[in-house]
Amino acid sequence: MKDLTINPATARDLPPAFSARHLIDGDWVAGAQTFERRSPSHGVVASRSALGTEAETEAAIAAARRAFDAGIWSRISARERAAILLKVADLIEANVERIAVQETLESGKPISQSRGEVGGAADLWRYAAALARTSHGDSHNALGDDMLGVVVKDPIGVVSIITPWNFPFWILSQKLPFALAAGCTVVVKPSEMTPSSTVMLGELLIEAGLPAGVCNIVLGYGQPVGSLMSAHKDVDMVTFTGSTAVGKRITQAASGTLKKVALELGGKNPQVIMPDADLENAADAVTFGIYFNVGQCCNSSSRIIVHADIAEAFVTRVVALSRQVRFGDPLDDSTQVGAIVTPEHTARIDAYVKDAIKAGARIELGGEPLPVAGLGTQFYQPTVVTNVTPDMAIAREEVFGPVLTVLTFRTLDEAIALTNDSDYGLSAGIWSNDIHTCLEFARRAHAGTVWTNTWMDGFPELAFGGVKQSGQGREIGKYGFDEFLEVKSLVMRVGRDSRSPWVTTSA
Repeated sequence: MKDLTINPATARDLPPAFSARHLIDGDWVAGAQTFERRSPSHGVVASRSALGTEAETEAAIAAARRAFDAGIWSRISARERAAILLKVADLIEANVERIAVQETLESGKPISQSRGEVGGAADLWRYAAALARTSHGDSHNALGDDMLGVVVKDPIGVVSIITPWNFPFWILSQKLPFALAAGCTVVVKPSEMTPSSTVMLGELLIEAGLPAGVCNIVLGYGQPVGSLMSAHKDVDMVTFTGSTAVGKRITQAASGTLKKVALELGGKNPQVIMPDADLENAADAVTFGIYFNVGQCCNSSSRIIVHADIAEAFVTRVVALSRQVRFGDPLDDSTQVGAIVTPEHTARIDAYVKDAIKAGARIELGGEPLPVAGLGTQFYQPTVVTNVTPDMAIAREEVFGPVLTVLTFRTLDEAIALTNDSDYGLSAGIWSNDIHTCLEFARRAHAGTVWTNTWMDGFPELAFGGVKQSGQGREIGKYGFDEFLEVKSLVMRVGRDSRSPWVTTSA
């Protein structure tokens, strides 16, 4: 404990519990029952939310269906849609602090990271607005003198958006503005652990002038809300971010209607450290990559693959940096590692570490839950695990916590084989000053995103998503926008039909 940099509880006044309601057809609906979310870091009730049932879910889907079919959003000009999305972006930036504090209380993430998530999301809304204005199809004017072909893009229809607890505002903003820019109507279900920031965004949508029924929000649990949103015949697409196990269940639920499914799921993301790398920058990026958002991040660099010649020195450097990472009260502006989302998840993280120790792994730092003064026990120490073999669960499964596993290699081929020896393929990275090494790794790594000499840099212009069991489809960028569009071919004859008739009539 004395080796870590710990921020105890601050004396900050906490806001009252947020009251969250469903948003259905432009109206706020309280519901007959509620559920509470208790802050993992401060122990207070952070929010009380309406508990969704099949009735509210059916009503929200029906509202989205009516709004889409009526064309109040899908058939207005892209200029009008973009104008509202830009208003939402401005309103997000005006409400960053209020939303960020609530998100920190519900999730346990550091307030500085909540501010970055909420404030940064405004750029996603602005980029989606730009895509709405620039979307176009194709024309084919060489099909013959009497034919013209046109390919147009139509909004796919009603979209169910199901989001997770770890980045509730950011991940919703990777989906919602792009669906709206395409002309779709939506039903949103946030995680029951972090519902409030989605409701706050709903307030901003109304303030920006989004028509009633275009965006509906239903709060509650996967059963019955999420399952009905996935299976309902009036829903044309489901987009989900969360665990691979739940993603598989959503795919099964959606199969009855063959609706489109887009999934952004788990990862076991490696960073390969070559001996010629800038080791100071690499160590800092590895430390950031494993502790950002308390390691509860699908893009967490939870395993590093280090050349054997530098492994000991590199791990020593990462451990030294890990001791300096500020750990503790998420409402302290300087905190970098906050609370784990639930006690059950804390126990799950610890079980992976203890099982690895039994299998022969060695703990270089951390390895246990740790109480923080004035805040309770829902914290886990920054942890570095070495002497790991590729067959260990801690090296293969998504721990989703501040736990770094270290593997070693001798050749680039071996490093690439270890990179690809995974059920997941979300992201991967390499550190080397040799551009040829970086390019070869980028070509051969089985991942949706490959970083070279950096980690977790992202831009609205660049698509995000995984391969293998990390998901299907893409988010953000032009490719993410296209997920919400259907391609339609128009085949048109120009002038009178000059063909010989297929059916001839006798004289």
